[in-house]
Amino acid sequence: MSDIQLWTTVFIVLTFGIYMTIAWRSRVKETEGFYVAGHGVPTIANGAAIGADWMSAASFISMAGLIAFLGYDGSVYLMGWTGGYVLLALLLAPYLRKWGKYTVPEFVGDRYSELVRTISAVAAVIVSFTYVVGQMNGGGIVFSRFLGIDVTYGVMIAAVVIFVYAVLGGMKSITYTQVAQYTVLIIAYLIPAVAVAQTMTGLPIPQVSFGQILGELNALSTELGMQVFTDPFTSRPMVDVFLVTLALMIGTAGLPHVIIRFYTTKTVRGSRYSAFWALFFIALLYTTAPAVGAFTKLNLLRGVNGTPTDQLPNWVQSWAQTGLVSVNENADVVNSVSNDPAAGADLTVNNDILVLASPEIAGLPAPIVGLVAAGGMAAAMSTAAGLLLVISSSVSHDIYFRYVRSTAGDHERLLVGRIAMAAAILVAVIAGINPPAFVAQVVAFAFGMAASSFFPAIVLGIFWKRCNGIGAAAGMIVGLTFTITYMLYTLEVFGLAAHDHILGVSPEGIGAVGALVNAVVAIVVSLMTPPPARHISEMVEGIRYPAPRRVPSGE
Repeated sequence: MSDIQLWTTVFIVLTFGIYMTIAWRSRVKETEGFYVAGHGVPTIANGAAIGADWMSAASFISMAGLIAFLGYDGSVYLMGWTGGYVLLALLLAPYLRKWGKYTVPEFVGDRYSELVRTISAVAAVIVSFTYVVGQMNGGGIVFSRFLGIDVTYGVMIAAVVIFVYAVLGGMKSITYTQVAQYTVLIIAYLIPAVAVAQTMTGLPIPQVSFGQILGELNALSTELGMQVFTDPFTSRPMVDVFLVTLALMIGTAGLPHVIIRFYTTKTVRGSRYSAFWALFFIALLYTTAPAVGAFTKLNLLRGVNGTPTDQLPNWVQSWAQTGLVSVNENADVVNSVSNDPAAGADLTVNNDILVLASPEIAGLPAPIVGLVAAGGMAAAMSTAAGLLLVISSSVSHDIYFRYVRSTAGDHERLLVGRIAMAAAILVAVIAGINPPAFVAQVVAFAFGMAASSFFPAIVLGIFWKRCNGIGAAAGMIVGLTFTITYMLYTLEVFGLAAHDHILGVSPEGIGAVGALVNAVVAIVVSLMTPPPARHISEMVEGIRYPAPRRVPSGE
């Protein structure tokens, strides 16, 4: 066993032990504790849990890698995900917390109709399943590289651990486990970033110091035939940069596994303060990611530029065993580097390895490498657990309880929810072993689906009293169908051939168009059909105003 495998094993066993201990101590037996932690989570703890839920394997493992290879255009992930969280915290979360139900389908069901509730529950399962596939794949990557375990078995191990602690305590267990996971992942992300910044620039503040190396990075990129790191719109056309950013932003505001987090606080005021703390915790990683991407890419290019292929650094051979790095058999010297296997470059590097490999590329000691591996697992597992809870609640609370056995008690509904979790994990494992794209791209597809289904229905439900159930149902069906159809058209999945993007719009950006289609259909159909009942309008008023309005005398 190498030093890296030894330290990775130590950190993985230690952190997994902590998660399982928290799960056992937080186990619950009632639905309120299982789905919303009994509305008793402290504000700062909820903020940290939101941060961990938010910063998935895509944020930890893949985002900096995408920024490294996309350069300026990679900022779509930073702007979209961060801006989306602000949109969610200010525009939606307080109103949904005011309503006080367990799930997003419950809100739209009460606001519109049972039909919309069912559509929303199915959409929640589709979106959450797509998202959880990326997390499973991220966990498999960590196990494969750092413990020498095949990706298939790595995904299975991660799935078993997530299932155990999610099933034991539901939201309560997941919340406090996510606080621990946030602590692990942010320490694992910041320590190597600070160390590399100090080594390369003499200033241990990566958010500031990475600007010093951009000139050299641009020059080396040009020398190796790669795009200039700081040039805009070289990887994506301007329209797609805008649409991807918008899709990620409004998709964020419609993600059910994040929205449900705001139901767990004691008060509406607590949900607002949770949003503040979550933004602070998220910013620690998101402001560091561009620096990690730039530093790692420069170290990568320095280490391989002009190097004979049989004398490449040890990390290349180590990662080649996972299939995520490959060397062109016909090349004697590395004169080109790419993240696209079809480009025929001398060295091909998968986006998803750059953060995990950054300590090795920079020559940092084995303990830091092991810590980063544990952080990657924490990021993947924290989000996966939240997604599985959404699937569980949608199946148990919004489908089984509503349509199969309305007389089901707490024990039966919890059992159904746990069975749904097990089934979701099994399917996610199968898909996670062979995902359709990079981790961050798979996650972006989930955001696009959320954007085209949930966001318009929730926003119109809160801010436009005239929107009715028929309009909301039509909008959600058309918007989600349009988005999924375009994704299948442009991706090579299920044995289907990939087609060219229409008007330069990528599958990651089509969710923004789908959301517009959803909104237009919902508005048009609502205006063509009878308005909602009076009590629905009064309910909307109750959501929008946290306290009763006082009418001055004389009015």
